[in-house]
Amino acid sequence: MTFQDIFRSSFLDNVSAIPFFDMALALLLAFGLGVFIFFVYKRTYSGVMYSASFGVSLIALAMVTTLVILAVTSNIVLSLGMVGALSIVRFRAAIKDPLDIVFLFWSIAAGIVLAAGLIPLAVLGSVLTGAVLLIFVNRKPGDKPYILMVNCDGREAEAAATEIIAASVKKTALKSKSVSKGNIELNFEVRLKDGDCDFVSVLSDTPGVINAVLVSYNGGYTG
Repeated sequence: MTFQDIFRSSFLDNVSAIPFFDMALALLLAFGLGVFIFFVYKRTYSGVMYSASFGVSLIALAMVTTLVILAVTSNIVLSLGMVGALSIVRFRAAIKDPLDIVFLFWSIAAGIVLAAGLIPLAVLGSVLTGAVLLIFVNRKPGDKPYILMVNCDGREAEAAATEIIAASVKKTALKSKSVSKGNIELNFEVRLKDGDCDFVSVLSDTPGVINAVLVSYNGGYTG
């Protein structure tokens, strides 16, 4: 094979560059691994609103990556063109959870490894990665933090609310305090005693307390 033969481009030659069985097998395996990644994502999701479209995109991303790598490995000229074409692509979708980046990279990596023909590595790596995520992401912390938001109409109500909170929870820390005319807003990080949150009702019935809201906390305000 000469240097000219390497860089020769022919549409008809490219038709049979990759056997049909290899293409079908790679895409089916990519689909299977994509479904597995989607399953792990669904089981480990802990955000506010679950996005089904993001989960489906993980399946499609694994298959599309497999397509691209299969094409790149079959033709040197095409691989150079792919590098230039993909270098101008910009993705501006906001990633709200750092764990979403792990799933995106996992789908891409699975597609690349499959298209390279390293099927055992792709399957075993995906199974082990999924097991690690299922074990560690779903672990429940022994002392889960909560955010308690209290609105009071004066300093006396503030003092009474603070006293009730301190006596009803295992641990409390004032995170923020906002004062306006006729309203004092307090935000506490609290650790409950055996998951008991009945004190919120007692707190809301306290004279001078306008309302009290308790929400779970995992790095952001979530319900």
